[in-house]
Amino acid sequence: MARIVYGANPVRELLRAHASEVSVVYLAAGDTGPALKEIARLCKERQVAFEERERPALDALASDTTKHQGVVAITGELEYADLDQLLDDLDEQKAAPLLVVLDGVQDPRNLGAIVRSAHALGAHGVVVAKDRAAPVTPAAVKASAGATELTPICRVTNLVRALETLRERGVWTVGAVVDAAPAPGKLDLTGPIALVLGGEQRGLRPLVLRACDHRVRIPMSGSVASLNVSVAAGILLYEVARQRAAKA
Repeated sequence: MARIVYGANPVRELLRAHASEVSVVYLAAGDTGPALKEIARLCKERQVAFEERERPALDALASDTTKHQGVVAITGELEYADLDQLLDDLDEQKAAPLLVVLDGVQDPRNLGAIVRSAHALGAHGVVVAKDRAAPVTPAAVKASAGATELTPICRVTNLVRALETLRERGVWTVGAVVDAAPAPGKLDLTGPIALVLGGEQRGLRPLVLRACDHRVRIPMSGSVASLNVSVAAGILLYEVARQRAAKA
């Protein structure tokens, strides 16, 4: 099944990483801005067909949003990564895995923002559940600024089993909670780590939380009870990156 990717950065990264899978790129007619000129150049270099379309046509292609920045690409279905294969690859690279596991994140924009932070802060992949969770939609790709084209995303049938697999492969799982738990700076996050975060409404499900090796809580001084899941992911990923840089 074909999928839609829109926005200047997402389409640019798509062309750089997976040009052979792009069927066509549509550019806003009459737009001579530098971003679209660069995308047209990339299309020519990588022999990808591109055409001009009026903006109302692009709005319709981009799920009736006007946030496409004048560029929409039609490409193949996203190829989700295999978790075991990803771990095998990291073993070969002798890299300490840093993964983000999401339990029931349903807003595609949150998913995209988390993938963007994961890519920017050195995570090796994101794990999501097949059911009751947001897939990689055009909105997720746009929110990720193209990071969905660069970051392995593993889609698993059973999240608890995936956590057991991680443990068997030597990866410690750390569940983010809002109640009593150590602050991120109190944990050693320099080894093989999977950060486990819950969905927008209910957080981590009890079965998933029980499957985690450790718990972590982000201290807050304000009156708001919890953080948006994408913000929480960014904070925890930054702490992992900080600790690893300090240890290097």
